[in-house]
Amino acid sequence: MRVDLVLGNGSEKKKKIRRMAFSGKLSFNPITDTLTDSNGKPFKFEPPHGDRLPAQGFDQGNLTYIPEPVPSPKPETQISIDPKSSRLEILKPFEPHWTDLQQPLEFNDLKCLIRIQGKCTTDEISAAGKWLQFKGHLSNISENTLIGAKNDENGKINSALDATDDGQVVEDTIPNVAKRWKSSGQPWMVVADYNYGEGSAREHASMQPRFLGGKLILAKSFARIHLVNLIKQGILGLTFKKPEEDYRKISAGDRLSTRGLDRVLGGDLDHQVELVVKKPDGSSLVVPTLHGLSSQTVSFIKAGSALNLIRQLKN
Repeated sequence: MRVDLVLGNGSEKKKKIRRMAFSGKLSFNPITDTLTDSNGKPFKFEPPHGDRLPAQGFDQGNLTYIPEPVPSPKPETQISIDPKSSRLEILKPFEPHWTDLQQPLEFNDLKCLIRIQGKCTTDEISAAGKWLQFKGHLSNISENTLIGAKNDENGKINSALDATDDGQVVEDTIPNVAKRWKSSGQPWMVVADYNYGEGSAREHASMQPRFLGGKLILAKSFARIHLVNLIKQGILGLTFKKPEEDYRKISAGDRLSTRGLDRVLGGDLDHQVELVVKKPDGSSLVVPTLHGLSSQTVSFIKAGSALNLIRQLKN
């Protein structure tokens, strides 16, 4: 006999053990077996009984501890943030990539910001530490965008080569070049190595490039969660079809345009996107890629972000 099944738990177990002690036998089952009283008559223990729950219910206790009912949403409520705050700012919706969805939905003239060498984690895309105080201020935290990335063309960390209109190449930090291009209306892209975006699921690592004008990340491969985060922010993530062959064919300052993206966003998910690369010397080449878009995520790219899509559906 399984004694533990007969005994039960807690205080009831202790009571049953005491009843077994009365019999002097471990085999005694206080639920079914009988004992003999002082008069020689048999008797059985009665299991305890009572109300499982209070008939009058439980006392409410201190009513001040009961949370207030959730108020109805009031979209007209104004949120006031000190304009001088360095830690908080209103998060504005990202601009859609296309104002007219009837036009061909292609990215055109994206300038290559950097070709990243080797490992590039979310911490190298959006550093933590002292920067975490700016998590509520996208403009400020974007100052750390890709500062841990290694430039494959010069071997330096946080180095971008900015080709000016007069043909000169100016070296600057990655966020500085990205900000300059954003202010001038120049959209950009990044070439990356294997497993781009590995590490913690840091959503700022996808928000910051989008905020600074990034539209496309072309990598040998992506960390799965980071690729999803990029697409949710409206950044197109593509992988090289021939990574070892084509990775170094694209350099900083090259200008890239998609070919076939319109078909994919139109629902032809089996179609793949090509990148037409124009070099500063006027030459060009075509790089085949693979996309990971689904019937749902194409809508994120078309709307400019997942939040944009949600707002459109709500309206």
